[in-house]
Amino acid sequence: MLAHLSLNAEAIGNLVHWARTGEERPMYSSPAQRDADIEANASRPADELLAWFDESARKLAAAMDELTGEQWQASLRNAQGLAISADYVPWMRSREVMIHAVDLGSGVTFADLPTGFLQALCDDIRSMRGDLPELTGPLPQVAAYLAGRPYDEVLAADGKPAEPLPGWL
Repeated sequence: MLAHLSLNAEAIGNLVHWARTGEERPMYSSPAQRDADIEANASRPADELLAWFDESARKLAAAMDELTGEQWQASLRNAQGLAISADYVPWMRSREVMIHAVDLGSGVTFADLPTGFLQALCDDIRSMRGDLPELTGPLPQVAAYLAGRPYDEVLAADGKPAEPLPGWL
């Protein structure tokens, strides 16, 4: 997971470079290369992975700090090829880090994440995934459900347990 998050920081750094310079720089050269890079780096020693994660996050934060107001409005494309504004980039990173903090299995759950983040995450996933069922349940569980993670207490409109969704992110 740390290799994935480190590579994600570098990929988002490509978008920040694009916003700053106008030079098109996609997040990844291809989905297959992204997956191969994650796989190739996942088995690195834990101390190397942690150092890489810290350094990639620091570099990304520094690069974002350099963007001007005008550059934050630059038109970019995310990894799926969808048009985004550069001001969406911090949300992309936050979303990635928060969801994968839960995935790490270190004791952080969706219930530990801030309510505002969870609501924004649900709204974002609904807009990206398209036609999703109406649901009821506690916000952290609905967010986990929409993100394709384990969930409890999420019901469909008919009152039956919601059918699982494939993973997302």
